[in-house]
Amino acid sequence: MSNLKEKLVSWLFQTGALRVCPQDKPFWYTSGAIGPYYINTHFLYGSEDKANNLLKIIDSEKADKIKCPVKLLEEVLSNYSKDAIFKELIDEMTKFVQESPEMKNFDYISGGERRDWFFSIIIAHFLKKPHITIYKDLTVAVLDDGKVNDGIDINGKKVLHIADLINEASSYERAWIPAIKNLGGEIKWSMAVVDRMQGGAEYLNSRNIIPFSMINIDKELFERALDCGYINNSQFEMIDEYINNPKEAMKNFLKNNPEFMKNALVSDEKTKERAKLCIEKKIYE
Repeated sequence: MSNLKEKLVSWLFQTGALRVCPQDKPFWYTSGAIGPYYINTHFLYGSEDKANNLLKIIDSEKADKIKCPVKLLEEVLSNYSKDAIFKELIDEMTKFVQESPEMKNFDYISGGERRDWFFSIIIAHFLKKPHITIYKDLTVAVLDDGKVNDGIDINGKKVLHIADLINEASSYERAWIPAIKNLGGEIKWSMAVVDRMQGGAEYLNSRNIIPFSMINIDKELFERALDCGYINNSQFEMIDEYINNPKEAMKNFLKNNPEFMKNALVSDEKTKERAKLCIEKKIYE
């Protein structure tokens, strides 16, 4: 594992961006599935508290789609000057783009609401590229040299999309690709901080978008985490089984730990809702 990858592993655990469950208590995911780890890439902003505070600022500002990008850039630049992990990550991502032989001649950088913006707008600033701020309703605001414009045509221009995390690329399919297409442009490259290795890169390739990521959620990452003491052997074994076959691994867990589902069904509302969803969707049958 390269020195940069080792740093990324340590940052993920130091900020709580990557959390691993105890071996007998997998996390409940929104989909109703369960798994041994949880990723909040935006915590790389420095901490959970810092990240949640920026999300609150975004939520309070985004109704004004013209002023929001200016306020957002001001906030992330301030944090960049204060938080060592966020600063080094942004520096490494900026360097990655500059030195990549494939990511050349792009005209714009885009980022989608909300978590992409933690990374995309400041990298666009440092690379002196206009930033296309994409909202969930597919409207956009372009920040260029301190000025914001929402009525643009980028006909024929090439775009690099910067994301916090890529799973199955559903946000690209639903919003980011169409939003850029509506402007007359085309996303040609995607760079994610983290790739969960769930088919997103394959989807992007199928749309002629070249995918890059700073780090993948794979066995190598967790081997490093084990070596560094971030996880123990029991946790690693559970993760290893999950990476090899997620559905079968969690199906076996539920079979061997029947009390886990029983407890979930009488737990807090969010857990109950996800457990019921798991049963209704017959995820592990």
